[in-house]
Amino acid sequence: MFGHGRSSVNVRSPFHNCTIIKMFKALLICTIVGLAVAFPNVEVIKDSKDVRADGFDAYLETSDGTSETRSGDVHGIIQGTISWVSPEGDHVDIKYVADEHGYQPSGAHLPTPPPVPEAILKSLAYIAAHPSKDSH
Repeated sequence: MFGHGRSSVNVRSPFHNCTIIKMFKALLICTIVGLAVAFPNVEVIKDSKDVRADGFDAYLETSDGTSETRSGDVHGIIQGTISWVSPEGDHVDIKYVADEHGYQPSGAHLPTPPPVPEAILKSLAYIAAHPSKDSH
């Protein structure tokens, strides 16, 4: 009833991966050209990378005041800092850790949730002090 004897195996030509690689290269070239046009006066001042068996360290600094420092270890934990000057002239500093708990940025310019209202805090304290009979 289904397929009438035809195989449902998806066979790709040997050139399929080659086409994907060519498309990726074209996209990468377009991205680099786009960045060069968008930031024509920015030069790399320092770019260092130290890749070891037990991790890596990297540093990048550009002429527009942007810098990034990052390091990683054998457990896949990456931490670093990124800083730049915003169009308004503010210095922005972001610290981050990426580990088994995900990407965790922190910095004064990141939005934070509003404080929990006092009535909610009192309600939570009451609930904690008076657990329901069903929770035992």
